[in-house]
Amino acid sequence: MNKKPTLAILAAGMGSRYGGMKQIDGVGSHGEPIIEFSIYDAKEAGFEKVVLIIRREHEEAFRKALTDKIEPHMEVAFAYQDMTDIPADIVIPEGREKPWGTTHALLALRNVVHEPFAIINADDFYGKDAYRVLYKYLSEEIKDDEYAMVGYQCGKTLTDNGTVTRGICVKDADGYLSSIREVKEIARINGKAAYKDNGEWKELDEDTLVSMNFWGFTPKIFEEAQDLMAQELREGLKTDPLKCEALLPTTVRGLIQSGQSKVKVLSSTDSWFGVTYKEDKPVVVERIQKMKDDGIYPDVLW
Repeated sequence: MNKKPTLAILAAGMGSRYGGMKQIDGVGSHGEPIIEFSIYDAKEAGFEKVVLIIRREHEEAFRKALTDKIEPHMEVAFAYQDMTDIPADIVIPEGREKPWGTTHALLALRNVVHEPFAIINADDFYGKDAYRVLYKYLSEEIKDDEYAMVGYQCGKTLTDNGTVTRGICVKDADGYLSSIREVKEIARINGKAAYKDNGEWKELDEDTLVSMNFWGFTPKIFEEAQDLMAQELREGLKTDPLKCEALLPTTVRGLIQSGQSKVKVLSSTDSWFGVTYKEDKPVVVERIQKMKDDGIYPDVLW
């Protein structure tokens, strides 16, 4: 494939644990949100187009806080995660407000993106090297049956302020993802990484490979994900109608198990950080400022 890769950003979440629209909450000295540093890093790596996956009612807020600054430097497009954009046999439960998850958000791209693309979370800082590594893969190696993810060490992705959800990954001897499972309660307990299993905390190796939703796909993923999403939502609605979701790690697991796709595990020399909870923000602000002070970022990005 020789089409120029695009960056897509998952930015439609409701931020229930954070308590607001953390996607555009400022952490930089000039009010820049994490997503702005991600776009800056992606542009340096070679990306020239970014697609923001948002809720339609948030477009004006994103334009004012972010895209008006970026459009002179990168092509910007929006894709809208719409609660009603689901298979015809699925009925939206009364009182449902939560979006349908990251796989549903991915599918919002299907009429907007027609080239290989990276997809990331809006509120995660992945590091410059991660964008360079994935851009190179998307430009030179990706195939319709061979995707990619950038993996991180679990111990470097935790917060001191609560539990997090991570995709626990295992790769084979050839460097491809062999399994992935979503674990919803991971935390640092008594100074060590741990996860909750049937109400009991169990230690987790700090070096455990995890997915932080930094994936590389081709448009082939859209048709593959449709059926997997529908299946996951049908099952989820039986037990948790107001909060069930179709999540990218689960979708990728389905593709691997069926033999439809392989996923190359790429690694980055950089560390991840993010704002899962409001209490994380001061640490992120401090780390961003230090990178500006060290010349990794200019004082004014654009």
